[in-house]
Amino acid sequence: MSSLHPDYPTSKEVDDWCDGVLARARALNVRTQMGEAPYDFQPRVRHTGGAYVTFECVGGRKFYGFYQQSPSGRGPLLLHVPGYGAEMSAHPELVTQGYNVLHINPLGYATPGGFDELKRVGGTWPVLPDTVASLGERGYVDWLADASAAALWALEQGGVERNRYAFFGTSQGGGTALLLASIFSARGVRCVAADEPFLVNFPLLYAQKEPGAYEIVFGPLKRIVEERPNDLSRVWKAVGYIDTMNHVHRLKMPVLLTAGQQDATCPPVSIKSLFDALPGTRSYSEIAGLAHGYTTPFLHLIMAWFRLFV
Repeated sequence: MSSLHPDYPTSKEVDDWCDGVLARARALNVRTQMGEAPYDFQPRVRHTGGAYVTFECVGGRKFYGFYQQSPSGRGPLLLHVPGYGAEMSAHPELVTQGYNVLHINPLGYATPGGFDELKRVGGTWPVLPDTVASLGERGYVDWLADASAAALWALEQGGVERNRYAFFGTSQGGGTALLLASIFSARGVRCVAADEPFLVNFPLLYAQKEPGAYEIVFGPLKRIVEERPNDLSRVWKAVGYIDTMNHVHRLKMPVLLTAGQQDATCPPVSIKSLFDALPGTRSYSEIAGLAHGYTTPFLHLIMAWFRLFV
């Protein structure tokens, strides 16, 4: 039993779950196609170029990425995942430093032509409510399987130094970068960087009057309390698998965290609790006056972090 919540999974169950995500990723048996699609989505390609990648899974479902190769033709790999808005990103500032960079956009929420609005539910992306409603059988387990499949593909690309790679992201991207680092912890991932990460310490935020973005999960959870009380412990267990606090025993690689002092969306109290629990090399920067969003200081911090550890 986890000390965070009586219904949270054990460390062994988390280990088995991570292995299961990788097994799902391999079972997707993705086929890829790279192409200079029209830049309708406008991911700020700028000078370094790049190409959209279509990942087609067994059964025909597709999701997408944006791949930028190192200008030297060889270098480490950085894997970026999006915030809850499912926005696509390009990272020319990192490419010019000699990295190969793959932005991964799971579940097909964003395409080269823009957002797939048919996949929104109630005006938002359903990945977290789906996780709750399905008791963990859908939602983030599929999101992370997509991201893992894309990472496995990228590690096989020519010019990628396979033993030198890292995950990074902001908000949901920060939380899922941490989860992916946990999933790949036995595969040599060098480090991870999470900017104002989401999916950190659900029990702590559940007790807060203003839980910020965590209301996305607490709303459905509270409805289950009313409508399906017998499922409550199973819901907490499902949520526990995607709580980065439950992965600290696997996050032994260097971990960079940032928090915004005025961030009401992903409150710094949760991020600091993760920092305090990490077992290895770690960095925590709480930036005065900063609210939630992609932060400029993070870009400068990760350039140094990746030079040190990737």
